[in-house]
Amino acid sequence: MKAIFLGPPGVGKGTYASRISPQMGIAHISTGDLLREEVKKKTELGLKAKEYMDRGELVPDELVIDMLEKRIREKDCENGFILDGFPRTIPQAEALEKIVKIDVVINLLLKDEFLIEKISARRQCRKCGEIYNLADIDREGIKMPPILPKVPGKCDKCGGELYQRDDDKEETVRERLEVYKKQTAPLIEYYRKKGLLKEVRVTGGPEKMVPIVMEAMRSPPQTK
Repeated sequence: MKAIFLGPPGVGKGTYASRISPQMGIAHISTGDLLREEVKKKTELGLKAKEYMDRGELVPDELVIDMLEKRIREKDCENGFILDGFPRTIPQAEALEKIVKIDVVINLLLKDEFLIEKISARRQCRKCGEIYNLADIDREGIKMPPILPKVPGKCDKCGGELYQRDDDKEETVRERLEVYKKQTAPLIEYYRKKGLLKEVRVTGGPEKMVPIVMEAMRSPPQTK
């Protein structure tokens, strides 16, 4: 199965993908992590991407697509993958179609006020990228307990340091949400018209939502 997870920043795309991919035997591909890995390894694509990143510019779609195409040829993608963080725009979606056929697109829904609270409480491992969350939300039918490490400030998986990414700080969150609405939200209708879209309203933590998202991935897409 080849799936895309859509949804605003902080809705849980990376958290769900990291838990679902081993259960379904498919790869979890975060394009942000992919870019950082290529840069770290100093591959030809990574060095090209670094030039743009060092100038504070967006990495061109063609480079990201080249990295993605290389990644999905790897052995762990033989049974499929979940794309987390890509595509972000309709041109990227159109470029993606030229290299791979997507089976389902999951659109995750959650109100802005909860997203802001969740994002600013998110912590990530510097070493392996595992995600935790300090927020404890229980109101308006939304129950999202915190995802805490066993040892404060340390990753359960690898012992790495947990930190708050700059773009997770509260002052930048509203701007990220506005960018999402303008840039990425049009993809919802794009994939709906193609008959690939499934919408899932987030009402709880990963323990509750992971089985719901997996069921949505396996059921027929909605068409409107």
